[in-house]
Amino acid sequence: MIASLRGTVLQALGTVLVVDVHGVGYAVTVTPEHALAVRSGEEVLVHTAMVVREDDMSLFGFQDRERLEVFDLLRGVTGVGPKSAMGVLAALSPEEIAAAVANDDDAAFRRVSGIGPKTAKLIVVSLTGKLIAIPSAAPATRRSGAVRGADVLVALVGLGYQERAAQAALDEVLADRPDERQTSVLLRAALAQLGPQAVR
Repeated sequence: MIASLRGTVLQALGTVLVVDVHGVGYAVTVTPEHALAVRSGEEVLVHTAMVVREDDMSLFGFQDRERLEVFDLLRGVTGVGPKSAMGVLAALSPEEIAAAVANDDDAAFRRVSGIGPKTAKLIVVSLTGKLIAIPSAAPATRRSGAVRGADVLVALVGLGYQERAAQAALDEVLADRPDERQTSVLLRAALAQLGPQAVR
Protein backbone atom coordinates (compact mmCIF):
# COMPACT_ATOMS: atom_id res chain seq x y z
CA MET A 1 0.00 0.00 0.00
CA ILE A 2 1.39 3.40 -1.03
CA ALA A 3 0.14 5.91 1.55
CA SER A 4 2.14 8.95 0.43
CA LEU A 5 4.79 10.13 -2.01
CA ARG A 6 7.50 12.72 -1.47
CA GLY A 7 9.45 13.68 -4.56
CA THR A 8 9.90 16.03 -7.49
CA VAL A 9 7.09 16.89 -9.89
CA LEU A 10 8.07 15.87 -13.41
CA GLN A 11 4.73 16.83 -14.94
CA ALA A 12 1.51 18.50 -13.82
CA LEU A 13 -1.10 18.48 -16.56
CA GLY A 14 -4.87 18.29 -16.36
CA THR A 15 -5.59 15.82 -13.59
CA VAL A 16 -2.31 13.90 -13.50
CA LEU A 17 0.88 14.53 -11.55
CA VAL A 18 4.00 12.54 -12.35
CA VAL A 19 6.14 12.48 -9.22
CA ASP A 20 9.74 11.28 -9.34
CA VAL A 21 10.65 9.39 -6.15
CA HIS A 22 14.28 8.23 -6.23
CA GLY A 23 14.21 7.68 -9.98
CA VAL A 24 10.78 6.10 -10.19
CA GLY A 25 8.00 8.18 -11.75
CA TYR A 26 4.56 7.69 -10.19
CA ALA A 27 1.46 8.83 -12.10
CA VAL A 28 -1.03 10.19 -9.60
CA THR A 29 -4.57 11.29 -10.40
CA VAL A 30 -5.40 14.55 -8.62
CA THR A 31 -8.04 17.27 -8.81
CA PRO A 32 -7.45 20.06 -11.37
CA GLU A 33 -7.03 22.52 -8.49
CA HIS A 34 -4.24 20.37 -7.02
CA ALA A 35 -2.47 20.10 -10.39
CA LEU A 36 -2.64 23.87 -10.84
CA ALA A 37 -1.13 24.45 -7.39
CA VAL A 38 2.22 22.80 -8.22
CA ARG A 39 4.94 23.29 -10.81
CA SER A 40 7.37 21.02 -12.59
CA GLY A 41 10.62 20.71 -10.64
CA GLU A 42 8.91 21.45 -7.31
CA GLU A 43 9.24 19.01 -4.40
CA VAL A 44 5.88 17.86 -3.09
CA LEU A 45 4.32 15.59 -0.51
CA VAL A 46 1.22 13.88 -1.85
CA HIS A 47 -1.08 11.83 0.38
CA THR A 48 -2.30 8.91 -1.70
CA ALA A 49 -4.98 6.25 -1.93
CA MET A 50 -4.08 3.15 -3.89
CA VAL A 51 -7.01 1.57 -5.71
CA VAL A 52 -6.43 -1.97 -7.00
CA ARG A 53 -8.78 -3.69 -9.42
CA GLU A 54 -8.49 -6.84 -11.50
CA ASP A 55 -7.20 -4.99 -14.54
CA ASP A 56 -5.93 -1.74 -13.06
CA MET A 57 -3.87 -0.27 -10.23
CA SER A 58 -4.19 3.49 -9.71
CA LEU A 59 -2.95 6.16 -7.32
CA PHE A 60 -5.12 9.09 -6.30
CA GLY A 61 -3.38 12.00 -4.62
CA PHE A 62 -4.32 14.83 -2.24
CA GLN A 63 -2.71 17.93 -0.75
CA ASP A 64 -3.69 16.97 2.78
CA ARG A 65 -5.09 14.13 4.89
CA GLU A 66 -8.50 15.81 5.20
CA ARG A 67 -9.19 15.47 1.48
CA LEU A 68 -7.89 11.90 1.54
CA GLU A 69 -10.30 11.05 4.38
CA VAL A 70 -13.23 12.60 2.51
CA PHE A 71 -12.21 10.67 -0.63
CA ASP A 72 -12.26 7.39 1.34
CA LEU A 73 -15.65 8.24 2.84
CA LEU A 74 -17.09 9.03 -0.59
CA ARG A 75 -15.77 5.76 -2.02
CA GLY A 76 -17.64 3.95 0.73
CA VAL A 77 -20.95 5.17 -0.67
CA THR A 78 -22.74 2.73 -2.95
CA GLY A 79 -22.42 3.87 -6.55
CA VAL A 80 -19.46 6.18 -5.96
CA GLY A 81 -16.19 5.00 -7.47
CA PRO A 82 -12.80 6.70 -7.22
CA LYS A 83 -13.37 8.84 -10.33
CA SER A 84 -16.73 10.08 -9.07
CA ALA A 85 -15.21 10.78 -5.65
CA MET A 86 -12.49 12.85 -7.32
CA GLY A 87 -15.18 14.66 -9.28
CA VAL A 88 -16.91 15.64 -6.04
CA LEU A 89 -13.62 16.89 -4.56
CA ALA A 90 -12.91 18.82 -7.75
CA ALA A 91 -16.22 20.66 -7.46
CA LEU A 92 -16.55 20.99 -3.67
CA SER A 93 -14.11 21.62 -0.84
CA PRO A 94 -14.20 19.35 2.25
CA GLU A 95 -15.93 22.19 4.11
CA GLU A 96 -18.58 22.53 1.39
CA ILE A 97 -19.14 18.76 1.37
CA ALA A 98 -19.56 18.74 5.17
CA ALA A 99 -21.96 21.69 4.98
CA ALA A 100 -24.04 20.04 2.23
CA VAL A 101 -24.31 16.85 4.26
CA ALA A 102 -25.19 18.74 7.45
CA ASN A 103 -27.89 20.71 5.61
CA ASP A 104 -29.27 17.63 3.81
CA ASP A 105 -28.45 19.40 0.55
CA ASP A 106 -28.13 16.64 -2.06
CA ALA A 107 -28.48 19.27 -4.82
CA ALA A 108 -24.83 20.21 -4.22
CA PHE A 109 -23.80 16.70 -5.29
CA ARG A 110 -26.24 16.48 -8.20
CA ARG A 111 -24.33 19.33 -9.83
CA VAL A 112 -21.24 17.09 -10.08
CA SER A 113 -20.73 15.23 -13.36
CA GLY A 114 -21.55 11.54 -13.01
CA ILE A 115 -23.57 11.92 -9.80
CA GLY A 116 -27.28 11.24 -10.27
CA PRO A 117 -30.15 12.08 -7.90
CA LYS A 118 -30.17 8.70 -6.15
CA THR A 119 -26.41 8.67 -5.62
CA ALA A 120 -26.48 12.29 -4.42
CA LYS A 121 -29.07 11.37 -1.79
CA LEU A 122 -27.04 8.31 -0.80
CA ILE A 123 -23.97 10.49 -0.27
CA VAL A 124 -25.87 12.72 2.14
CA VAL A 125 -27.38 9.78 4.03
CA SER A 126 -24.13 7.76 4.16
CA LEU A 127 -21.90 10.67 5.24
CA THR A 128 -24.25 12.07 7.90
CA GLY A 129 -22.38 12.16 11.19
CA LYS A 130 -19.06 11.16 9.65
CA LEU A 131 -17.64 14.56 8.71
CA ILE A 132 -17.97 16.35 12.04
CA ALA A 133 -14.52 15.31 13.28
CA ILE A 134 -12.73 16.28 10.07
CA PRO A 135 -10.92 19.61 10.64
CA SER A 136 -11.03 22.41 8.13
CA ALA A 137 -8.58 21.82 5.32
CA ALA A 138 -5.92 24.40 4.61
CA PRO A 139 -6.63 26.45 1.50
CA ALA A 140 -4.74 25.55 -1.63
CA THR A 141 -1.54 27.48 -2.16
CA ARG A 142 -1.89 30.33 -4.63
CA ARG A 143 0.67 30.82 -7.33
CA SER A 144 1.18 34.09 -9.18
CA GLY A 145 -1.43 36.84 -8.81
CA ALA A 146 -2.33 36.89 -12.51
CA VAL A 147 -5.60 35.40 -13.69
CA ARG A 148 -4.78 32.05 -15.27
CA GLY A 149 -7.66 31.46 -17.63
CA ALA A 150 -5.51 29.17 -19.76
CA ASP A 151 -4.77 26.96 -16.74
CA VAL A 152 -8.47 26.73 -15.90
CA LEU A 153 -9.26 25.76 -19.50
CA VAL A 154 -6.59 23.02 -19.44
CA ALA A 155 -8.05 21.69 -16.18
CA LEU A 156 -11.59 21.61 -17.59
CA VAL A 157 -10.48 19.79 -20.74
CA GLY A 158 -8.51 17.42 -18.52
CA LEU A 159 -11.74 16.63 -16.69
CA GLY A 160 -13.28 15.62 -20.01
CA TYR A 161 -15.29 18.68 -21.04
CA GLN A 162 -15.30 19.69 -24.69
CA GLU A 163 -12.94 22.63 -25.23
CA ARG A 164 -15.58 24.81 -26.88
CA ALA A 165 -18.05 24.34 -24.01
CA ALA A 166 -15.29 24.81 -21.42
CA GLN A 167 -14.12 28.03 -23.07
CA ALA A 168 -17.67 29.41 -23.21
CA ALA A 169 -18.22 28.69 -19.51
CA LEU A 170 -14.84 30.19 -18.62
CA ASP A 171 -15.58 33.35 -20.63
CA GLU A 172 -18.82 33.82 -18.68
CA VAL A 173 -17.04 33.35 -15.36
CA LEU A 174 -14.28 35.81 -16.26
CA ALA A 175 -16.89 38.36 -17.36
CA ASP A 176 -18.84 37.95 -14.12
CA ARG A 177 -15.70 38.05 -11.94
CA PRO A 178 -13.28 40.49 -13.58
CA ASP A 179 -11.31 41.03 -10.37
CA GLU A 180 -11.05 37.37 -9.32
CA ARG A 181 -7.41 36.21 -9.39
CA GLN A 182 -7.62 32.83 -7.65
CA THR A 183 -7.53 29.94 -10.10
CA SER A 184 -9.38 27.54 -7.79
CA VAL A 185 -12.32 29.96 -7.49
CA LEU A 186 -12.50 30.41 -11.25
CA LEU A 187 -12.32 26.66 -11.78
CA ARG A 188 -15.19 25.92 -9.41
CA ALA A 189 -17.30 28.69 -10.91
CA ALA A 190 -16.69 27.28 -14.40
CA LEU A 191 -17.64 23.79 -13.21
CA ALA A 192 -20.88 25.21 -11.80
CA GLN A 193 -21.59 26.88 -15.17
CA LEU A 194 -21.00 23.64 -17.06
CA GLY A 195 -23.21 21.62 -14.75
CA PRO A 196 -23.49 17.80 -14.58
CA GLN A 197 -23.00 17.11 -18.26
CA ALA A 198 -21.47 13.87 -19.44
CA VAL A 199 -17.72 13.92 -19.92
CA ARG A 200 -15.54 11.83 -22.19
